[in-house]
Amino acid sequence: MSMRVASIWRHPIKSHGREELPAVTLVAGESMPFDRLWAIAHDAAKAEPGVWASCHHFSRVSKAPALMAVTAQLDEAHGTVTLSHPDRPDLTVNPDTDPDALIAWTDPLVPQNRALPSHVMRLDGRGYTDSDFASVTLCNMASHRAVETQLDTALSIHRWRGNIWFDSDVPWVEFDWMGRDVRIGDAILRPRERTDRCLATTANPHTGRRDADTLKALDAFGHQDFSVRAEVIEGGTIRTGDKVEPL
Repeated sequence: MSMRVASIWRHPIKSHGREELPAVTLVAGESMPFDRLWAIAHDAAKAEPGVWASCHHFSRVSKAPALMAVTAQLDEAHGTVTLSHPDRPDLTVNPDTDPDALIAWTDPLVPQNRALPSHVMRLDGRGYTDSDFASVTLCNMASHRAVETQLDTALSIHRWRGNIWFDSDVPWVEFDWMGRDVRIGDAILRPRERTDRCLATTANPHTGRRDADTLKALDAFGHQDFSVRAEVIEGGTIRTGDKVEPL
């Protein structure tokens, strides 16, 4: 079975948009560069600056489904992110120097009866991934198609907010890679855990409204997991079309 990289995605601000990349250069022991580099802490958060914290401290799609419809474009040279949403005007902002503008833009997308966006946090090197280690998520198009078949409807891959998507003929083959090295392009990654899923995946990335019971669909396969979280063992460049090869 020949497997190839189908697409590469990063999410500069946790739960606030995604953008596609033609290639990415990974560094051993780190997450994807600029992925979840920033996160928006809510007013009940107890997260400390410069220290990884779980998703519960941040504004996130599982609690605010409208955030799923955000798209992002990062200007690495200037440190700015351009955010778009069907219900908001576009915003270009530097989260480090103008966090108030970012908070004001995202606030209307968050239910007002919950903890509200409060301040922006940044974590270099590993970002605010949902794992307690620096990780890159590997997503299988065959597994995505299996969920679509179970629901009998087409789904956007962006519900899963993954990093590296690969084409395969076998659903869930990625679950067999735990603790096993996988060469992708010039890099070697080692999947360490399956990605457990939440209500975020029920939201439509185009509308920001919940419209598909993805968790029930996953239940049909005996779990509520999608994708695997992998550690970068050897850094290197990964490009769309590169071969994916378990070692």
